[in-house]
Amino acid sequence: MRAIKTMAQTAIAMIGTAALVNSVDWDMVISASLLSGILSLLTSIAGLPELK
Repeated sequence: MRAIKTMAQTAIAMIGTAALVNSVDWDMVISASLLSGILSLLTSIAGLPELK
C-alpha cells in the first residue's frame, strides 16, 4: 500500500511540473512512478529504518 501511495505522489508531482511547461512526457511519468514504487518496496523490505 505504501509503494502505491508513493507511486501516485510521484506521478502527481511529475504531471504538475510538466503542466507548467505545457508538455507531459507520459513515458517519464510512468518510469519515475515505477522507480519510486520499487524504491519504496525496497525500503520497506529493509525494515523501515525511520521507525527505529
